[in-house]
Amino acid sequence: MKNENFLNLYSQERLHQQLNKCAKEIGGKNIFLQLLEAIREAQPHPLTERNCEFRFDLGTIKWRKPIFREKVSLLKHVRLVNKDGNIFPKKGIKGYKSILNLLRTLKPITFEVKPKNRKLGQGFTFQPFDIIDEKTTCINPLFESVFFSPVYQVKKILISKK
Repeated sequence: MKNENFLNLYSQERLHQQLNKCAKEIGGKNIFLQLLEAIREAQPHPLTERNCEFRFDLGTIKWRKPIFREKVSLLKHVRLVNKDGNIFPKKGIKGYKSILNLLRTLKPITFEVKPKNRKLGQGFTFQPFDIIDEKTTCINPLFESVFFSPVYQVKKILISKK
């Protein structure tokens, strides 16, 4: 049930521009890719850090609210099951209330990525979800890229010449 092409749901050109802008804000593509690799190597998942901070050699990611391990596993499951990109639960499905609580919990969180050396850039912020309307909520492609998608996929989009 693994959906390795999750980033294909988004406009590749728009995602390319967004990733390049974020990479520039923390010091370049190399630093951005090192951030992704550090996140993938971290155990347990960085989102479950109690102090709401993930440090890597060249910077940090901070957020304001702790996220429990159960929420992270539910998020992983929901993003893989919903192949159309809409993670808002349909009434009557199994786990409706859990998914709705997940969305309510993560929606107000803002992630701040800052480089260790402030001369490299100002950093950037992003939220986990894009809310389109009252029945449609999608995972923010930047959130997906930073925390879940394989590094090779993000790198391919980041360096594409389209």
